[in-house]
Amino acid sequence: MDLPSINPQDPALVEQLAEASREFDHTGADVERNCWMAVHRHVHGVLPSEYDIREVPEALYLAVLARRRALTA
Repeated sequence: MDLPSINPQDPALVEQLAEASREFDHTGADVERNCWMAVHRHVHGVLPSEYDIREVPEALYLAVLARRRALTA
């Protein structure tokens, strides 16, 4: 199984995932959670289940979180 691109230095990817994290705002205003969910879906192809322990690339998550915070500032 090929994983999608996970380059945290790719500004287009970071922007795309930051925008995608907004999809989850209706389920909770937790920006950290919503960014994690967007990155998880990008990396693993599905949203996390309740007991999903698969990791996401921390550098990508942090880049997406920083961009999302900059968009909402």
